[in-house]
Amino acid sequence: MQPMRREANERGGDRRAELFELIRQRSFGRGWIKLASGRESDFYFDMKPTMLHPAGAAAIAEMILDELDGIAVDYIGGLEIGAVPVASAVAAASHARGRAIAAFFVRKRTKDHGAQKLVEGLMKSESLAGKNVVVIEDVTTTGSSAMQAAEAVQAEGGNVVLVLSIVDRLEGACDTFAAQRLPFRSLFTAEEFLTA
Repeated sequence: MQPMRREANERGGDRRAELFELIRQRSFGRGWIKLASGRESDFYFDMKPTMLHPAGAAAIAEMILDELDGIAVDYIGGLEIGAVPVASAVAAASHARGRAIAAFFVRKRTKDHGAQKLVEGLMKSESLAGKNVVVIEDVTTTGSSAMQAAEAVQAEGGNVVLVLSIVDRLEGACDTFAAQRLPFRSLFTAEEFLTA
């Protein structure tokens, strides 16, 4: 049985609280770990259990679409593998909203076979050239992974209008994107989970 629909702002607050709890239970952990940036930390976010959960995927997609309200966006995507489930969920949710934001992903390295593309998900007749693109990332630390995706988009002629992360660890990403004059937002910060 489906719950009754509420006003958009009330749903948004409920959705954020629901997603926060899903991330806290399914993706946030304590303990020493080496991060993708090479740094070590006593806490971590493994977002895959949340991104691939039905309620998690839906809430992430809806919150991202709410963040993109009023921004002209043609494509959303980012570096494999973290951006793939998020971009796919957003593309599906955008269709349901009648907005149609297409998804793509950027390979870490060009394939050595087939079409040998770095940017995947577009037909031969499609291009990022002249298109407004949002680069998405599951967890942002220094911003280097998202920058790799942004640079691939720019090399294809795309216009990066926003870099958006589900969780920002608050460890330098803002400075990285500011240096490249790229707007940056996150749905959550690590501090919210550390103090909860």
